[in-house]
Amino acid sequence: DLDLILAPVGGGGLLSGTAVAATSAPETRVVGCEPSGADDAWRSLTTGTRVTQQTPDTICDGLRTVLGEIPFAILRALEVEVVRVDDDEVRRALLTLLERTKQIVEPSAAVGVAALLAGRIVAKGKRVGVILSGGNVDLRAWVDAL
Repeated sequence: DLDLILAPVGGGGLLSGTAVAATSAPETRVVGCEPSGADDAWRSLTTGTRVTQQTPDTICDGLRTVLGEIPFAILRALEVEVVRVDDDEVRRALLTLLERTKQIVEPSAAVGVAALLAGRIVAKGKRVGVILSGGNVDLRAWVDAL
């Protein structure tokens, strides 16, 4: 019974799979979230041409991959939107998750929360699910990211 599902996007497998699963609930909108320093999915979907090379610059190391061909086709067909957040917004989300939920997540997993906190997505009054994927956290690197 969600109005909105937010998922991180790197290679696109998680986001495209989420979008396919959500087709059983047509009223549920799926939005991908990615760092602006690795925004190939956003650029691909915005232009309609898959970006196949990039030089990522982000703390979200799990999202530095290029959007795959099959996920790109699925995301285009299902008209999935992607929003971008910057690394400072991801840092804010990491701290918010730690303070409010006592969860340590990797930066790549925090992009959905970052998009909400930054106001990139209007969610007031909506039932929102945020996929917090990835727990591969090197605590030294995590602290350094903050």
